[in-house]
Amino acid sequence: MPVLHMYFIYSLLLSLGFLILLPRFILDAFRHGKYVAGFGERLGSVAPLASRGRPVVWIHCVSVGEVQAARPLVHRIKDQYPDHLIAVSTTTLTGQNLAQEVFKLHAAKVFYFPFDWRWTARRALKAIRPNFVLVLETELWPNFLRECRQQQIPVALVNGRLSEQSCRRYRLIKPFMRRVLSSLALGIMQTEADAERIRALGLAEEKTLVFGSMKFDAGAAGPADSLANEFRQRYRLSDESPLILAASTHDPEEVVLLNSFRQIIFRAKVKPRLMIAPRHPERFAEVAELLNSSGLPWARRSAPPDPSDAQASIILLDTIGELHSAYPLASLVFVGGSIASTGGHNILEPAAAAVPVIVGPHTYNFQSIVESFVAARAIIQLEPATDSATIIQLADVILELLGDRGRRRELGELAQQLVNENRGATERTLESLRFLLVHSPSPLGEGRGGGFTRE
Repeated sequence: MPVLHMYFIYSLLLSLGFLILLPRFILDAFRHGKYVAGFGERLGSVAPLASRGRPVVWIHCVSVGEVQAARPLVHRIKDQYPDHLIAVSTTTLTGQNLAQEVFKLHAAKVFYFPFDWRWTARRALKAIRPNFVLVLETELWPNFLRECRQQQIPVALVNGRLSEQSCRRYRLIKPFMRRVLSSLALGIMQTEADAERIRALGLAEEKTLVFGSMKFDAGAAGPADSLANEFRQRYRLSDESPLILAASTHDPEEVVLLNSFRQIIFRAKVKPRLMIAPRHPERFAEVAELLNSSGLPWARRSAPPDPSDAQASIILLDTIGELHSAYPLASLVFVGGSIASTGGHNILEPAAAAVPVIVGPHTYNFQSIVESFVAARAIIQLEPATDSATIIQLADVILELLGDRGRRRELGELAQQLVNENRGATERTLESLRFLLVHSPSPLGEGRGGGFTRE
C-alpha cells in the first residue's frame, strides 16, 4: 500500500476514534476536567513563542514519568546552552501541572501537545518554531513526525524504550512504522533490547544509540526538603511508627493494600502508618471513599491541617509533585501499577533515597531495570498470585522487613548503589545531541537549510 494511503487511513481512524470517544471525553471533562484544560492548545492553537532569533528546543513529555525523566536533561541543556529557549509539551493534565512547576525556571513555555492531525501539528509548529524536537520514551506520533520531516525540523527520540508488547503491535503495520521511524534523526534507546526492537521496525542502525535510562539520573536523591519536614511534623512521623508508602497505585491495589495493612496492624510489634499516593488524580475521590469505609482513621493531604492528622493510620497523598518528598520518610515503598496489570512505575526515586522497594509481578514498563535490581537482590518482587493470595504475600513481606532493620538497610543500600552505578545517560545523551544544539537549522520561515546530517 502506498505510504500516502497509510497516512490517510491512520488520520481517518484517528478522527473516527476521536468522534467515538468524544462522549467519554466530555464526561471526563465534567467529572475531572481532564480534557478541558488546554483544549485549544491540543488543537494546535498555541500562543506564539517569541524567540527573537534564539534557538528553540521543543521537548515532549507525555506525563509525570517523562517529565521527571526529562528534568536532568532540561537542566543540563540550560546550563550548557543558556541562549537556547526550551519549550516543554505534555499530554496529560498531571504531566502539565508538574511540568509547570518543575520547569518554571528553565522553560520559556509549557503547553499541551497537539492532537495528531497534520493541521494541528502544523499550527503548533508554527507557534513554537523549534529548531529541533526531542521526544521522550515512546512518543511516535506519525503526523507530527511527518510534518517535522517536511519542515526539515530534526527530531530525536531520547530515553527511548519499546516493550515487546508494543513491538508486537507495531509489527502488524511494519511498512507504515518504517516510514514513521524514517522521520527520526536519532533514536537514543535505554537498552540494547529496546534498540533491537526499534531497528526491527525499521529505524536505521546508524541512527540507533544505546545510552541507558536517564531515570537513573532523575532519581538522584537530595537531602530532605522543607516539604518532607512538613510531612514529618504534620503527621508525627517517626521511627517508632514506620511509614509504609504505596506510590502510584491503581485499582485494585488500594484494596489489596488495605487488607494487607489490616493484617500488618494485627501482627506487627510496632504501630505502622500507611501513605497511599494514587497514580491518577481522577481517582483521589474514589480512594477517599474507600478509606472512609475502611473503619481506620485517615487523613487527607489536601485537607487543612488538623490535630487528628498525627493519629491517622492512613494518609492519602492526593496531590501532584509531592511524592518525591515522601520517599526519604518511608521505611519501605511499594511501587504501584505492578499488582494491577499496567506494567509498573518508576522504582528509581525510592531506590535513590536508599529505601527498600517492593513491586508486584507486572513490571514490563521497566523490565530491564527491575530485572537488574532483582539480579542484584536490591528489590523484592512478589510472585504472581490471585488478589487474596497477594494480600497475604504482601503482608508477610512487609512484616518481615518491619521486623528486620538490618535487612531494610541492606536492601536500601544495594538499591542506592545500583542507581549510582548506572547514572550518566543524561550526559551521554547530551553529547550525542551536541551537533543539533550547536548547528541548529534556522526556525521555520527563516531560510531553513537542508535538514539534519550527523557527522
